[in-house]
Amino acid sequence: MNNNPELLTSSYDYNLPEELIASTPVYPRDHAKLLVYDRKTDTITHTTFKHILEFIPKECDVFLNDTRVIKARIFGQKESGGKVELLFNKPLNAHHFLVLIRGKVKIGTKLFFEEGLSAKVTALNDDGSRVVIFTKDGKEIRFEDLVLILDEIGHIPLPPYMQREDNKEDERDYQTLFAKNSGAVAAPTASLHFTPELFAELKARYHTYTITLHVGAGTFKPVEAKKILDHPMHSEYYHITDEAAKVIQSDRPILAIGTTVTRTVEYYIRTHQPEGECDLFLNPLNPPQRVTHLLTNFHLPKSTLIMLVSSFIGREKTLQLYQEAIKEKYRFFSYGDTMLIL
Repeated sequence: MNNNPELLTSSYDYNLPEELIASTPVYPRDHAKLLVYDRKTDTITHTTFKHILEFIPKECDVFLNDTRVIKARIFGQKESGGKVELLFNKPLNAHHFLVLIRGKVKIGTKLFFEEGLSAKVTALNDDGSRVVIFTKDGKEIRFEDLVLILDEIGHIPLPPYMQREDNKEDERDYQTLFAKNSGAVAAPTASLHFTPELFAELKARYHTYTITLHVGAGTFKPVEAKKILDHPMHSEYYHITDEAAKVIQSDRPILAIGTTVTRTVEYYIRTHQPEGECDLFLNPLNPPQRVTHLLTNFHLPKSTLIMLVSSFIGREKTLQLYQEAIKEKYRFFSYGDTMLIL
């Protein structure tokens, strides 16, 4: 077991030419490339996202993540005047929030931002994250008030590999058409490929259900442990409606639009809890029990997301499809092209 390559983080590595990292989306969005892999016939089809409905099985329910990306990056200064950058991650309770801070801070450090917003550091975690209390004009505030302020002063938290600052277009491009519940710091990117017309057609042809999983900064955290099962999996808040839960408990085929939907559905089928913190790590040793089909982007080497794809089709097949995508000049990561696993 110890020498099982499925367990080694290094087994999920691949070389990606830098020019294939997408830093902006394709327009129109449904012109993105689509690689369709059919497990039954072991065949690959290259097409564009515009044609996805030709491939989704007729007897299938479609699940989407309706989380809304908040403007989680804010810039301010410390009492000493030094500059500071804060990335909101998630609420821990009514008044304490998990954040990442660029710049040295200690317990008690106060940070000041625009619109009378300030933060006080209350804990330093071993993983580099920090806990803060936010106040506005001296009064402690809750998440729903914080989101409104972040909307005014914050920036869309683009993934670090894009290597650029966010712009006005990202406010539209890095948000799904059906984003509703505020709380994510990263977009559920498989859903970004829908145009309004294609989405309307999807809803006309299929029963669609939304669940909520607020994607956290942990989604970009590389697996640093030598063995994948030693990776401390991040947890993210989720909520599943009664209507969606009924379908998950049925035996109808499910297409998960994205890895976040997959993890949420799979967490629910294991726990039967309609809301809470999802920390499920899907990998070849912990394959899906409920999701039958997956639509997903192409993910970072050695990430929990490429391991999730491997949980559906195996590590070797995943790497083979990634090589095929590289050969065909697919664009990778959040603003990149996409793959449908049937």
